Amino acid sequence: MARRFTERRLVVATHNRGKAGEIATLLAPFGVEIVSAADLGLPAPDETGATFAENAALKARAASAASGLPALADDSGLAIAGLDGRPGLHTADWEGPTRDAMVGMRRIRDELAARGSDDRRASFHCTLALAWPDGHIEIVEGRLDGQFVWPPRGTHGHGYDPCFQPAGDERTCAEMSATEKNAISHRGRAFARLVESCFR
Repeated sequence: MARRFTERRLVVATHNRGKAGEIATLLAPFGVEIVSAADLGLPAPDETGATFAENAALKARAASAASGLPALADDSGLAIAGLDGRPGLHTADWEGPTRDAMVGMRRIRDELAARGSDDRRASFHCTLALAWPDGHIEIVEGRLDGQFVWPPRGTHGHGYDPCFQPAGDERTCAEMSATEKNAISHRGRAFARLVESCFR
């Protein structure tokens, strides 16, 4: 049986403003006050896990221990079939030291071209970990299938959204409104599972 979230304040264990804003929007209906790890000046732990779930749990536990509050962390990434599932766990690293998603998108394009691969199948993955100060943790996952497209299209969203076209749609995630994207995204699907488990 999953633990119900009854607290009024939640730390979002991220220094990514776009991600923190997206999570705040998704949790807005539940009246939870959101504060980010960046707002609290919490250090970002080394992501040493071998899976999205391990990294999400590591980040959530670290933020909860440091703040004394429940903490929610996500670990997410983009897997490209033509690159054997890369960048995967290392999606953010592909953005370079300035964390510029355009750098990562160009690298995907260039590596596909170097391989001579036409396999543009792609999937976004998201694992959410909700940790309490007493050590209890809940973990849920979400996935969105689609394809990598070039050139990038759209001005909404963040990260790799301009180069990801969900299956069954002609638009990229960056061409969708926040409401449309959240309804189908890997993070939106993971959140739906989290809400069902812990917020209903």
